[in-house]
Amino acid sequence: MKKIAGKNPLQTPMVKTWKRACVISPEMLGFTFGVYNGKVHVEVLVTEDMVGHRLGEFSPTKKFMKHGGKMQKELEMKKKEAEIAQAKSATAAATDAKVSDKK
Repeated sequence: MKKIAGKNPLQTPMVKTWKRACVISPEMLGFTFGVYNGKVHVEVLVTEDMVGHRLGEFSPTKKFMKHGGKMQKELEMKKKEAEIAQAKSATAAATDAKVSDKK
């Protein structure tokens, strides 16, 4: 709070903090905090919706790795192939439309 007292939120650079348990107060609105997640400082821009929450809620400490395995990989491959086929058909339709417009 000492670092932001009497300062303009738009002109103040990111304020680094290690205090994840700090409760966000209305005086903090508009400021950008660098909340430490154990590895790096994650930028958190404080908005009205965040008042009453804690800074640590907006700086995840763990990176989510997707679930799945063999089945998940197969589903993703099918989805990717479908997207590629759709893109090819769209480009083919666009080129056909250009050719017919020229005639």
